[in-house]
Amino acid sequence: MEIKFHSTVIMTEEFELMKSFYQNILQQQIEFDFGNCIGFKNGLSLWKLKDDYPIAKKLGRTFDNSGNKNLEICFETDDFELVVESLNKYELKYLHNETEELWGQQTIRFYDPENNLVEIGETIPCFVKRFRNQGMSEADISKRTSVPIEMVREICQKK
Repeated sequence: MEIKFHSTVIMTEEFELMKSFYQNILQQQIEFDFGNCIGFKNGLSLWKLKDDYPIAKKLGRTFDNSGNKNLEICFETDDFELVVESLNKYELKYLHNETEELWGQQTIRFYDPENNLVEIGETIPCFVKRFRNQGMSEADISKRTSVPIEMVREICQKK
């Protein structure tokens, strides 16, 4: 028997607004569109529940406007500064602006239109190379980031 992860689904009230946010601001491409349910190529899905759907019947609602308090939707980029700069043209509600995590990755966190927490962070190779360019040794990078030394070496050898 095999159980395979398929996707993460966000139940949404303002379907078109959410679709536009993930497509236009976060640049995600739609893989399938079934009208009230879309799936992005990254595995994230948006679903506008109808009253007669089993989930809505069981929960007694089609949407909860408090957002998902124990969920973070994470994206990564090698172009962190450019992405952060591009976000400035939108009126986003930020949890925090650029920050460096304890392991060295730069991140930014904000909320989508329905209060789901979104993170954009540097890829591992991006922050490993940043530390290398700052003059840190491979051993120090591994210690600082918790990235295994073998992986640090492999990343640092790539152009």
